[in-house]
Amino acid sequence: MIHQWPAPAKLNLFLYITGRRPDGYHLLQTLFQFLDYGDTLTIEPAADGAIRLLTPLPGVRDEDNLIVRAARLLQRHRWGGGKNNFAPPGAGIRLEKRLPMGGGLGGGSSDAATVLVALNHMWQCGLEHEELARLGLSLGADVPVFVRGHAAFAEGIGEILTPADPPEKWYLVTLPGVSISTPVIFADPALKRDTPVRSLTDLLSRPFHNDCEPIARKHFYEVEQHLSWLLEYAPSRLTGTGACVFAEFDTEAAARQVLEHAPAWMRGFVARGVNVSPLHSALAGAH
Repeated sequence: MIHQWPAPAKLNLFLYITGRRPDGYHLLQTLFQFLDYGDTLTIEPAADGAIRLLTPLPGVRDEDNLIVRAARLLQRHRWGGGKNNFAPPGAGIRLEKRLPMGGGLGGGSSDAATVLVALNHMWQCGLEHEELARLGLSLGADVPVFVRGHAAFAEGIGEILTPADPPEKWYLVTLPGVSISTPVIFADPALKRDTPVRSLTDLLSRPFHNDCEPIARKHFYEVEQHLSWLLEYAPSRLTGTGACVFAEFDTEAAARQVLEHAPAWMRGFVARGVNVSPLHSALAGAH
């Protein structure tokens, strides 16, 4: 039996840096929403207990790949890594990659979350999503929001999640073609780190901003170029620490019309913002 599972993109509809902890981690407030667009994972069961990534990423060892790490983490958690004199179930995993690395769309975290949720179902582990989210946190700060599968307001260092229901707009997401390492943004002394802490109700009533955007525009000409062009047509922002940017529209037709007029150097896609993850919609259909 082979199953296809979506690993959707996310947008940070806003991102504010509200402080910094003594250990150097930044405190933030951000609003996550999923897109009906992303990577696709095809997973087939394996009786020998092996975890095989059938589409390795160039330059990334399997042991370092979040997909493999997520599968082995669940395997160890549920069966103790095969120390019980029998082989736990395994899997062969094929990745169809659409989301760019270092793009701020959550691709790696979403892939890891999809592996946890899908294999929990396929292997009949019986773990609740909260337990899977706790497991996923060890793989990356954004993994739990993908595991839980609902748009969320995140606080603290991103680990305090409150379900949210922002409007489900249409977005033109553009890909500047550069990979931005989060530490590059957070290490910049010019980053604004003192945005006041506010309630979600208050934040939803204001225009949305991203405190990381000026830093990304300063360091990466391509981000500046994309945002400058998009802002002529619609409210546009950086997602996460970048590099992808997005413009917001009320209709699919309006978003596609702007994409059709995009210059030759701009690549992008149009997608709907959704508050229930396509992964969880697929899971409901699999039961």
